[in-house]
Amino acid sequence: MTAAIIDGKAFAATLREKVAALVPAFEAAAGRRPGLTVVIVGEDAASQVYVRSKGKATEAAGMVSTTHRLPADTTQDDLLALIGTLNADPTVDGILVQLPLPKHIDEQVVIATIDPDKDVDGFHVVNVGRLGVGQEGFVPCTPLGCIMLLEDRLGDLSGLNAVVVGRSNIVGKPMAQLLLAKSCTVTIAHSRTQDLPGVCRRADILVAAVGRPEMIKGDWIKPGATVIDVGINRIDNRTDGGEGGTRLVGDVDFAEAVEVAGAITPVPGGVGPMTIAVLLRNTLVSAYRREGVALGKGSI
Repeated sequence: MTAAIIDGKAFAATLREKVAALVPAFEAAAGRRPGLTVVIVGEDAASQVYVRSKGKATEAAGMVSTTHRLPADTTQDDLLALIGTLNADPTVDGILVQLPLPKHIDEQVVIATIDPDKDVDGFHVVNVGRLGVGQEGFVPCTPLGCIMLLEDRLGDLSGLNAVVVGRSNIVGKPMAQLLLAKSCTVTIAHSRTQDLPGVCRRADILVAAVGRPEMIKGDWIKPGATVIDVGINRIDNRTDGGEGGTRLVGDVDFAEAVEVAGAITPVPGGVGPMTIAVLLRNTLVSAYRREGVALGKGSI
């Protein structure tokens, strides 16, 4: 048996189209387009690429994209002052401060300064709390994208055994909360879990978000399980007998896992494209909520 490939790229494209289709109705009702503002501090190369991608995707969806590019020596007070201005700007529906920040700036203080109702990244402690108690708020984009892929593949997730390998605030913990909300039986595992392979083998749904290339092997996976690989790791091709250069791999050994799992996300082309698509979705939802415009249930 070879696993079905979960095409995150295609699903993300459909989600972006749904978002774009809902923008004109919002503009007609509110007299403006939804707006996402991204703040980037410094010259981190990967962050620059991500920010450009977010800007292009926002504009392609018909929304207003604004980017504030600040030098690496920007003070924390100046950054907080900018966030305060964006909090007060009625045309800004989503605020995203690109991480990582320079070491002299406290990321937690910055995140805590963002208006929770404009925190489309879902990192503010208020939104973390809302997720934990089942209230309406914003959920981090990557785990929400994973849930969308799982429900599209499996339908009702109720009663399934789910194992999340990884306990980060950005993916692991919110992923577990989302699965709990779908009535899964959830285990959070990590590098110190005893008999980690045995824990993984019990999973109907296995989410790998540990940040270690190809750590999860094929014999860790329950036959027929659905595997969501959140990892994005760049490795040296020569370690695998390649001709040199680098390539992207996930946290799951794909070549082994695809022979055991029922369905699996590839890397690249699986979870990755969902992150920006869900960011657009969260920005649109924020705009509708803030203007008091009704958004049809189940529309996105």
